[in-house]
Amino acid sequence: MFYTQSMASLDDEFAQRQALLDDWVEVRREIAALEARASGLLAARLRVYDAEVRHDGFQRDAVHRSMIAEYSAAGRIAQGTVERGFVDAFFLERDYPELASLFVAGKVTPAHVHEIVSAGFTVQNAIDDGRADAGVQQVYEAAAIVVAEAQTAARTRVQVRQIAAALAGVSVTERHQLARSERTVTMRSVGDGLALLQLVLPEYLAVAILDRLTQFAQHVISTRDDADPVLDLDVLDIGEDPVLPKNLDPADPGWRDSVIFGESDTFTTDPLIDDASPDMEHPAADGRGIDEVRADLAADLLLGADPTTVTGTVAESIRGRVQVTLRATTLAGDDDLPAELDGHGPLHPDAARDLAAHTDLWSRLFVDSTGMLVETDAYAPTAAMRRFLRARDPHCRFPGCRMPVHRCQIDHNHDHALGGRTRIDNLCAFCVGHHVLKHPDLDERHRWTARQLPGGEVQWTSPLGRVYDDPPPRRVMFV
Repeated sequence: MFYTQSMASLDDEFAQRQALLDDWVEVRREIAALEARASGLLAARLRVYDAEVRHDGFQRDAVHRSMIAEYSAAGRIAQGTVERGFVDAFFLERDYPELASLFVAGKVTPAHVHEIVSAGFTVQNAIDDGRADAGVQQVYEAAAIVVAEAQTAARTRVQVRQIAAALAGVSVTERHQLARSERTVTMRSVGDGLALLQLVLPEYLAVAILDRLTQFAQHVISTRDDADPVLDLDVLDIGEDPVLPKNLDPADPGWRDSVIFGESDTFTTDPLIDDASPDMEHPAADGRGIDEVRADLAADLLLGADPTTVTGTVAESIRGRVQVTLRATTLAGDDDLPAELDGHGPLHPDAARDLAAHTDLWSRLFVDSTGMLVETDAYAPTAAMRRFLRARDPHCRFPGCRMPVHRCQIDHNHDHALGGRTRIDNLCAFCVGHHVLKHPDLDERHRWTARQLPGGEVQWTSPLGRVYDDPPPRRVMFV
């Protein structure tokens, strides 16, 4: 009887697991189908865009920027993601009818569609150049669908690229040559003060770089126990009761074994007499693993070494730039409150103090009780306003944009040519891409407006009359 009940219980558990899995798969299918519907709406918007710019090619780029910005702000989605969605939607509708049907049915995901469309450019280029017949496009679509229905998007990416290259008659050498144009460096935050710095470069270089870093790291780890101790030469010459050469007699037997006298009345303690001596400074134990050492070495080499002179002049004067905000009390070591890496997030106070020790560019900031920046010290009025704005606006003030302030322009929210005053409450930082959205040369059907509200909030109004607000960042957040 007990055995029968146990089997029944196991059957119920198995059925429950099956039902949950089936429900999850169905929900994922429904999500994919909704994504297909969203893609169709993007394709429809592109048709409207084409009609708008058909007779006005001069403003095509600005109108396109305005459209991307509107969808990015409305959906609170990064502009790069929105732009990729528009590209996929356009080519999906134009070149991939069977794939579009599967997408609508929820049988493939947006990621699958993106990989197939991206790889398909190789086939389309071959058709346009006359190296392949137009019918090759259908062959590629059919083969790509077979892969997508059975594989993850990551595996689909690899296989459809191979299929596209074979159909287009592109050799491995040509593929590698074309791929070189995809070299890039990107960065994204992964939280807790860390970021992923990603390099896309020729594979043999990546292998060589990792090998060199590994050799460096292995050397550091194998020799770190051999580090020499560091003796503070000033330790005897400071404090309330300093020991000076005139206080010591070289003939005194008590000093003979612990002090080393030099020329011109100089002396030091013998560091080998007593390892426990307070004058002895031992290196901190290095417990880093090989991955940590490699990461630290990569940072040292990238920030400290001169770049190879391939074209142009030697760029030894170029330095990496970051903007950090920290309390005066933290800078002085009175507390350990986190600093802020402007535009990114909190920064460890030790790292902030280390950066402070190596810079001569300072702006003193004054904040109110809510943490809002209200003033910055300066002398020349124009410089003061720029320093204030760059301190208040760590990044572009378009909703969702993270372009760092040093790559932005200081802009009049209400155009100066139209009577806008050059005042703090009418100025803020905009990146080039968002700055042009409010340019008076842009047709008013696609032009944005921006105005600054009391307290520094920037209110954008889109060509459709929708309002998007971007509040100023608080300076006291991480307490």
